[in-house]
Amino acid sequence: MKSRGLVRFFFSILAVGALITSVVGFALKWGEYKGFFLNFEAGQIFSVLIWFIGVGMIFSVISQMGFFVFLTVHRFALEILRSSSLWNLLQLFIILFVAFDLMYVRFLFFGERDDSIAGFVWLPLALLAVGLLTAYIKQKQSSRNTFISSLFLMVVITALEWVPALRVNNEDWLYLMLIPLMGCNAFQLLMLPKFAQR
Repeated sequence: MKSRGLVRFFFSILAVGALITSVVGFALKWGEYKGFFLNFEAGQIFSVLIWFIGVGMIFSVISQMGFFVFLTVHRFALEILRSSSLWNLLQLFIILFVAFDLMYVRFLFFGERDDSIAGFVWLPLALLAVGLLTAYIKQKQSSRNTFISSLFLMVVITALEWVPALRVNNEDWLYLMLIPLMGCNAFQLLMLPKFAQR
């Protein structure tokens, strides 16, 4: 990739993170912020928007670091294992392990006495569903060999990037961080070839 393409790629991901976080942030806190819109308080709206943009850019940088780690690990694994089928099998195992952990370990740490594990199932399922959809699009875009590694990025790497919000376990922060991370990771995965050609 040429340096111009790399710079455009970087700033495009920043913009994606800022946009998604702003939309999700206002949606999550609409009860608090709708008064600003109804009363046309432009200063308040602008200050909240700037905060969401800043947070979104931080999330996008975390996503870019995760993507770089993914590319590095993927290349090293292929060199060490010398077998793409073995690496795919290992990735599949890690994907299932992480998806199960996101449900069960969260339930163990944060579940109350009367809570059901069912309440902790749907976030990992949502992450897995978005991962499957993105991996399917990537497979159609390039080749069938990319499906599992794309799913690995969307589930495992996103879960690692999501750890700060998981540790806090605040519902708003869980959504506010997860949705932009998924968006940024999907954008990087699907758009990298287009930027590499520039």
